[in-house]
Amino acid sequence: MCTACACGTADAPARVEVEVQAGRSVYTVSGMTCGHCVSSVSAEIGRVGGVTAVAVDLPTGAVTVSGAGFSDEEIRAAVERAGYAVVGASPAGVP
Repeated sequence: MCTACACGTADAPARVEVEVQAGRSVYTVSGMTCGHCVSSVSAEIGRVGGVTAVAVDLPTGAVTVSGAGFSDEEIRAAVERAGYAVVGASPAGVP
């Protein structure tokens, strides 16, 4: 069963890594197994101040966060609220 959303899919270890690109941060989240997982992660990250857009690619686990004025700590906390653990991150906004 999916730990984050209890949808019944198999558990997978959850983790997040980040690659910072100009104007956006791209996080790799493993453990998302369904659309509900994607929605949960997107919604929590979208509530972070300064985030203007969140795009999630479920097959690759890529989560692209656009905006300004948010920190990796805020993104980390949002992902944890969605039921996932964060490992490895670089400061947001660093080219």
